[in-house]
Amino acid sequence: MSATAEITAAIIVIGDEILSGRTQDVNIHFLAKELTKLGIPLREVRVVPDVADEIVAAVNTLRQKFTYVFTTGGIGPTHDDITSASVAKAFGLEIHRHPDAVKLLEGHYAPGELTEARLKMTEVPVGATLIQNPISKAPGFKIGNVHVLAGVPKIAEAMFDAIRPTLQGGPEIHARTVSCSLGEGAIAARLSAIQDRFPDTSIGSYPYFTGSGGGSGTALVTRGTDLARVQAAAAEIHAMILDLGGQAENI
Repeated sequence: MSATAEITAAIIVIGDEILSGRTQDVNIHFLAKELTKLGIPLREVRVVPDVADEIVAAVNTLRQKFTYVFTTGGIGPTHDDITSASVAKAFGLEIHRHPDAVKLLEGHYAPGELTEARLKMTEVPVGATLIQNPISKAPGFKIGNVHVLAGVPKIAEAMFDAIRPTLQGGPEIHARTVSCSLGEGAIAARLSAIQDRFPDTSIGSYPYFTGSGGGSGTALVTRGTDLARVQAAAAEIHAMILDLGGQAENI
């Protein structure tokens, strides 16, 4: 990686239960927030089914485009947990039972409880590095720039905490939000002009509706790595809203 290369990330959420709506994903929200704190912008998220070819295609595409790839889901003990084998296939590697992972589970389960199904959770690509799981002990793993995490949110969070010190972040990403009483249509043209004057920042417009007679408005979020420029853009947005006759609040 060159010194000037942007450090970026992508997430692959794996699981039919996410696509069917049976399970609501929360890992994206957690990872996006934590990566932002580290100065690693999240650039893409894909949700794929428990289908090996789909997982392989997503891994091979995203690992070429981004500095870091994080997968969640599909590393449990059941037949449809195929993430480990699929990631191995994406890298052209064999899969094996990692001896350190076996030891972890041997120490976690009582004699006779470490079944073949549970031993499946020790299978990782040859050459992979384990990611510690302090909750249920069955580890995730890292191979190349791909970090394979559990789908269970608390375990995914614990695994991410374990690898956090190993991630190389970029410049800190600052954000300022101005909430206003005006709709997007009323501010679009002048907001676009402000964005043109601050091309080194990203300005997002997010309408909201409070319901129950509470009215509506727009949250305008400015992000960037130069705090002074972010603050200057937010100040212009605040002034623009007042000039248009709206109410503005920095939040």
